[in-house]
Amino acid sequence: MIACRYGTVPIVRETGGLYDSIKPLENGYTFTNYNAHDMLYVIREAVSAYKNKEEWTKLMYRAATTDFSWGHSAKEYEALYFDMLK
Repeated sequence: MIACRYGTVPIVRETGGLYDSIKPLENGYTFTNYNAHDMLYVIREAVSAYKNKEEWTKLMYRAATTDFSWGHSAKEYEALYFDMLK
């Protein structure tokens, strides 16, 4: 999430909070399995995308403007709780 703040596109393993926070091609790249082959595949995807400067710039912007605040999460929890009360 710190990388996103500075417009750096993260490559993360889908685990814990990172799975909830980093969305593939929305604000970063993810891989599921804990092995070098999956990670290398995603790194190659990112390098390929980097060559398209227009799309890469848009991805950097989306990463930098992603809202990771608790205010955003709190609204989602509130909506969930109100939905459960119905």
